[in-house]
Amino acid sequence: MGALSDQLTAVAYDLPSHGRSGDWDGTGDLHDVATDMGRALLTEPMDLIGHSFGATVAMRLAMEHPELVRSVTMIEPVYFAPAIADYPDEMFAALGVNEEFNAAWAAGDRETAARCFNRVWGDGTKWADFSPRARSYMTDRIHFVVGSAPFLEEDSAGLLKNDMFARATMPALLIKGGASNEVAGFINEAIARRLPDATSASIEGAGHMAPLTHPEQVADVIRAFLSGLEK
Repeated sequence: MGALSDQLTAVAYDLPSHGRSGDWDGTGDLHDVATDMGRALLTEPMDLIGHSFGATVAMRLAMEHPELVRSVTMIEPVYFAPAIADYPDEMFAALGVNEEFNAAWAAGDRETAARCFNRVWGDGTKWADFSPRARSYMTDRIHFVVGSAPFLEEDSAGLLKNDMFARATMPALLIKGGASNEVAGFINEAIARRLPDATSASIEGAGHMAPLTHPEQVADVIRAFLSGLEK
């Protein structure tokens, strides 16, 4: 957002269990809670930008409140459900890497679960290279990943039903890292084919954490996209 400060004024909020927001207590659906937080900030037609889980919140808000969304940018949204529907064999094979995570979680080994998650969805930093404080922060919040599964994997909000994608008629931009795993590609393709007005872009050499590792390149793509809306 710093790289886009010449063009945008940003309002950002911390997701449950992140930053200064309170820890999710397990009550209700986690994605519902996160979406309600974002919904409270939609006061006029806005440009939504989200990454990973945040991108799925932006996507859902665009479907549920299209009158308040001018455009939506999704950077590697982790909405597995449509990709599972379109590429079931490939997705189940790719998600097999979650077995170690699931086993660690079931055994109550939160640190191993956090290490497994970071290996797949991090920026390439090895677990041992994080500070003790960072490792503790991720370990203490790893339940967020488990709590997100009902929406991300099972479509608990029912977005794949009731023609919800057709409601999001505003311009949409889907960004992925050029060096990301194949799951990101399947997800972006599955979402793009369902949206009425979707554009796709790739950040060369970037992985899932492109906004942190390649902020200028991501900002350039978003800037070009938003500039096109003004013509």
